[in-house]
Amino acid sequence: MSDDLYDVIIVGGGPVGLAQALALTRFQRGMKVALVDRRPFTVPDDKRAFALSAGVRRVLDTLGVWDGLAAEAQPIRAMKITDSGGGDISRPVFLTFEGDVAPGEPYAHMTPNRVLTRVLLAAVQDRVEFVAPVEVTGYTAEAALATLSLRDGRTLRAPVIVGADGGMSALRGMAGIGVVTHDYRQSGVVTTIAHELPHDGVAYEHFRPAGPFASLPLTGHRSSLVWTEATEEAARLKALPADEVAGLIEAAMGSSLGKVTVEESVQSFPLRLQLARDFVAPRLALIGDAAHVIHPLAGQGLNLGLKDVAALAETLVEAMRLGVDHGAPDVLARYQQWRRFDTALMAAVTDNLNRLFSNDVAPVRAVRDIGLGLVDRMTPIKDALIARAAGLEADGPRLTRGIPL
Repeated sequence: MSDDLYDVIIVGGGPVGLAQALALTRFQRGMKVALVDRRPFTVPDDKRAFALSAGVRRVLDTLGVWDGLAAEAQPIRAMKITDSGGGDISRPVFLTFEGDVAPGEPYAHMTPNRVLTRVLLAAVQDRVEFVAPVEVTGYTAEAALATLSLRDGRTLRAPVIVGADGGMSALRGMAGIGVVTHDYRQSGVVTTIAHELPHDGVAYEHFRPAGPFASLPLTGHRSSLVWTEATEEAARLKALPADEVAGLIEAAMGSSLGKVTVEESVQSFPLRLQLARDFVAPRLALIGDAAHVIHPLAGQGLNLGLKDVAALAETLVEAMRLGVDHGAPDVLARYQQWRRFDTALMAAVTDNLNRLFSNDVAPVRAVRDIGLGLVDRMTPIKDALIARAAGLEADGPRLTRGIPL
């Protein structure tokens, strides 16, 4: 086998790309995988934390890395949803989700991005060939192989290339795959706060006129904050002193967690909806943000990406075990068919929720609050919503059901 020939090449070394490399090499003995990134493979200085659904926790457990995450993963035992206008002082709770999806299994865990990346990076260290830092300059697909051209003059070849290179995916552009996109003209303001009162594992989603304001429990008396604001207001918030930001956060939360202090510098990220028109091209499969970017209000972005990982790993490993070309069009089409509906559904749900709640029109508020109150009283509907958000569909990939490949 030539040194530049691999079974799979993965472009993108974030959590989704790392998890894809681990899923393939853990369940297909002898698989040769290259992991390519334009940056060195290091743990990022990223303040974000992710709400990992129960289905995704099962993926990570089956991949053998959950034990390394568990100590710093905070179970979400309940979620309380409030709706308030610009001048409201109180934060009435209209909808509450609580309880486990299975005995002893919360529907989500909050996990810092830095912890998740560190654990995944350690798990793949001896399983893959790291090719970084290097820029990808070209991709071509031929009858039996795809070729990846690099800025340093090297070429890598494999039956299939996986694009995990983010929302601005260069591979997606090289493959000529277009996107459907909508700019929300909002930014997600992200930081970690410490607070006086215990959170008791409760996540809060405060719907406010500018957008949702989520307080998500971390270990200790700490929470991760995702605060949606107009882009201009987000820039203003980033420039404020930490004590002023803390006061605004405490007021927005209705002092539900007592006195607040800001533990880390405030970061912000532009928010948009973006769906690739196709998830596959000749000998190319897109996963994670390269395939889809959605509003963070339901915390499903990374969960969708890791479900992509589970589906693609199952598709490719099954093909290799059958001795068929794992980069063939019909194989990749199965992956696309599996993931497009789930992704489109979650994108539509988050987009419509953001449009419905990001306003302060009194009649609209009255109707949505009545709707939330009705859902809160209808246990079967609530249970169905929780199961969907937890990623526990009966027809989901094996890894999301805790079943090895």
